[in-house]
Amino acid sequence: MPTTSLAPLEAVEGAPEVARAAEVLAQLVDALDFRRAAEVRDLELVAQWALLHGSDPLDDPTASPFDRLIEVGGEGTPLVRDLRLGDLAAVRQVGWMTARAAMADVLDLQRRLPRTWALVRSLDAEPWVARKVAVISRSLGVDTVGVVDAAVSRAIVGESPSRVIEIARAKVIEADPVAHAHRVAVEKARRYVTTSRTDEAGLRCVIARVQAGDAVWVDAMVQRVAEILRGRLDDAGVPAAEQPSADVLRSEAFGWLARPAELLELLLADGLERTDEVAEPAEDLATSRTTAFPRHLLDALRSIDPTRRPSSCLYVHVTDKALADPARSVARVEDHGPVAASQLVDLLRHAHVTVKPVIDLREAVRVTAYEHPESLRERIWLLAGGDRAPWSTGSSGRRVDFDHPEPWVAHGPPDQTGTHNSQPLNRRHHRWKTHAGVEVVQLGPGTYWWRTRHGECFVVDPTGTHRAKRLGA
Repeated sequence: MPTTSLAPLEAVEGAPEVARAAEVLAQLVDALDFRRAAEVRDLELVAQWALLHGSDPLDDPTASPFDRLIEVGGEGTPLVRDLRLGDLAAVRQVGWMTARAAMADVLDLQRRLPRTWALVRSLDAEPWVARKVAVISRSLGVDTVGVVDAAVSRAIVGESPSRVIEIARAKVIEADPVAHAHRVAVEKARRYVTTSRTDEAGLRCVIARVQAGDAVWVDAMVQRVAEILRGRLDDAGVPAAEQPSADVLRSEAFGWLARPAELLELLLADGLERTDEVAEPAEDLATSRTTAFPRHLLDALRSIDPTRRPSSCLYVHVTDKALADPARSVARVEDHGPVAASQLVDLLRHAHVTVKPVIDLREAVRVTAYEHPESLRERIWLLAGGDRAPWSTGSSGRRVDFDHPEPWVAHGPPDQTGTHNSQPLNRRHHRWKTHAGVEVVQLGPGTYWWRTRHGECFVVDPTGTHRAKRLGA
């Protein structure tokens, strides 16, 4: 395992600012290896402690009668004497369970995920990311965990941690779909809705664990009601500066969900206004407007067009093979993560589904305008696979700007915008690239070369981020 030491920062004092900044960046690269090496050494010592204390306490006359062998890692890892964890925790200055977790992770990495562990030992991969993979895959048998190891070892060096973890979760589903189905059933049985205590302002939190598809519908309905409430304020002439924030309106909209009769009236009235129809005044309202339904609503309910439900767009990545065998296949739902393909039924059960045509990503598309048409944005997103800044987590989802790597020039040549000159970036990365002296060159569809103002170079492509040389070097 490589080792490294750091030069004192005093060595760069008095140098020009640019040289000092470059030296600090160079030492940060060294510090990265130094930190990783220390973490690897710590894990290796924890593993040695486990191996030193794997004998049966029944065979040790000096052992406490309360000591026993326990399994801390996944299937295939050695047993460890329970009471020996206390010494380890004390010396590492951590709690008992923290010490046990470290031991479980390193034993899993060494015995069950050897390819991933090799990359951690060579300091090419983050130990904490590998440890998360060990936790995610611990439920798998020793004969199936190799599926996770193979996939993660291909991704952990270049991909962001969130992407590596998503890959690990997907491969756990793929490796043992039956066990995954059982885990899904167990988790479904743990769904709940509860409320917090009332605070001094008279407010409470509503906390719910529900089906992902139901959550999408609730969010879409809350957003639609909030927009209707905003429209009513606008119609009443309330100045924008005096109107509640979007979050406050969404909170008020959530309260409407508890009053179904009033909610239906609100939605139907909004629908009639949109079609220039005049609603008849409600008659014969029951005493409680919270749960009672006026008679005139029945005819309106029967005439509801299901295509006018609140809309929400889900991006599902799935192959034709997965659809043919959904119980044993994995789909990826953007902003949700990997799921068994059979779980798509739960996501889409009550939806009016519109299936869009397949986009041929081999086709090059160019436009002259600065703005990206929606069809072009979709194409570039699919080519890039997410935010293309170095090491981006992609946590912003599709809430991104579409940047021109080669800056767009007003009154310049035609076709400056297109698949040849565009990349998705979140707003923070976009500002950094535009205003911090960063240079970006698009090398091909979904592949970009980055150079910071201090000369650090990276290539970002569908396999992740990789350190690179200067172009032409």
